Amino acid sequence: MSKTKPTFYLDRDCVILDSLNEGVFTVDLDWRITSFNRAAEQITGISRQEAIGARCYEVFRTSICENDCALRQTFASGKPILDKQALIVDSDGRRIPIRLGTAQLKDSAGKVIGGVESFQDLSQLERLQKELSRRYGFEDIIGQSAAMQRLFDVLPQIAESSSNVLIEGASGTGKELFARAIHQLSPRGEKPFVAVNCAALPDTLLESELFGYKAGAFTDAKKDKPGRFALAEGGTIFLDEIGDISAAMQVRLLRVLQERVIEPLGAIQAQPIDVRVICATNRDLHELMKTEKFRQDLYYRIKVVSLSLPGLAQRREDIPLLIEHMIDKFNHLQDRHILGVSEEVMQRLMEYDFPGNVRELENIIEQAFVLCRGALIESRHLPPELRPEADASLPGQLPMKLEELEKLSIEEALRKHDGNRKLTAAALGIDTSTLFRKIKTHKIKPPARDGRSRKK
Repeated sequence: MSKTKPTFYLDRDCVILDSLNEGVFTVDLDWRITSFNRAAEQITGISRQEAIGARCYEVFRTSICENDCALRQTFASGKPILDKQALIVDSDGRRIPIRLGTAQLKDSAGKVIGGVESFQDLSQLERLQKELSRRYGFEDIIGQSAAMQRLFDVLPQIAESSSNVLIEGASGTGKELFARAIHQLSPRGEKPFVAVNCAALPDTLLESELFGYKAGAFTDAKKDKPGRFALAEGGTIFLDEIGDISAAMQVRLLRVLQERVIEPLGAIQAQPIDVRVICATNRDLHELMKTEKFRQDLYYRIKVVSLSLPGLAQRREDIPLLIEHMIDKFNHLQDRHILGVSEEVMQRLMEYDFPGNVRELENIIEQAFVLCRGALIESRHLPPELRPEADASLPGQLPMKLEELEKLSIEEALRKHDGNRKLTAAALGIDTSTLFRKIKTHKIKPPARDGRSRKK
């Protein structure tokens, strides 16, 4: 790396800067580093001698250098920047989260001669946050609120038993996650966990789906098909939206729970089963029972043990922890490096009612990942109903259609894979021919290089 003589470097200044716990460096107007304090050396693993004279983007390789350089913004506006978050890459190639601030450097005549940037290593804070997440997580369920901690306390005892369980809660509260946690903690944890959405199928299909059928039971039954109860043998079956099944299906299910046998369609004898049953509903089964829309005897059979899950609006203190968890998840899945959300975004999410609960929050964060190109999710990346009125009315900030989101996803995947169509299609879970068709439909201009030489 060739180096030119720095514009200035004062030993006296370095002594002062070395006394600071934050990393500090200065640059001249040619972006070459002119001072680099001891904390900067410790955080980056790069020596002062190596850094001075090099251009700052060569040393830091941050997530904002290319498109969102804080120092560049300060030079352009003349205004300092405070508390901006980013990632730098240290000498060992590790990504270090930082919080930074910038300001202009001026001589005695007031002429701008360079810039100064200070930065704080957030790695320890990030580790503490991850430890907090582990402490307040249960399997894949996240929560530090009193309501969630009470549920966490009883889950191991519920898991130890073989009793039927009814999980009640609004849509998006994580009923299946709790069912899976109970199964995984139970003695049946090594056996199958089979989930069925009872509301998704009409009675005739639901019956064959649950209990299976024998060859010849009906015209298209060419061979035996095991039902979900048989597939869950020794394990757990999860019947979601149990409140939506018909009266006739309620009768059949009641017999299964009472006698622990199933009768596949076309079978001449009952088949014993060893399956734990966990049911879930977003409806008030007690009220349905009063109006005779749900059988009383079935209600008490499935509600041996019950769990009532709170909506997200009833546990707002969990929202920051959930956001942190979701950002970690999408960073891993999408190979991104988003650090978090802005204070304004956090405030808006804390105040929102979340009719769709945790699932809605996850959808909000996932959409923000599509739109966000920096290190921090801002209000402009949120759905229109969560943006400030001024942002929501800006051109290009109208509600995004599915086609627009699809186009953005394809462009992002192409960029991530250097234009390699095969890798892009695999990452998106579609055929290469489908990808080519969508590129043409959305009029996407692929990167100049096609990435074919990229190692698979």
